[in-house]
Amino acid sequence: QVSLVESGGGLVQPGGSLRLSCAASGFSFSNSVMSWYRQAPGKEREWVATITSIGLTTTYLDSVKGRFTISRENDKNTVYLQMNSLKPEETAVYLCKAGRFNWGRWTQVTVSS
Repeated sequence: QVSLVESGGGLVQPGGSLRLSCAASGFSFSNSVMSWYRQAPGKEREWVATITSIGLTTTYLDSVKGRFTISRENDKNTVYLQMNSLKPEETAVYLCKAGRFNWGRWTQVTVSS
């Protein structure tokens, strides 16, 4: 059974940083493309970043380039999202995705002073 469990969210001031984690199990993590998405209140879900199976290629939403970094540790079945210089408009629930169809639950990120 596929399981994706996000953690690391919380309340942070504008300009602050958070590191999200997504612990995976129940599938071949090392062979899976992993992504992070977010969904703000009243808005559609938005893709944020993707990392290929062995981490050689990463892609980002333009608005987060240079501030967010997606990474993975295949020996720990975990994908990360380091988020720096956070903005209030990035307040959202953040979810990880494995492959095309498998979603985690979510972790809340609130950027507010």
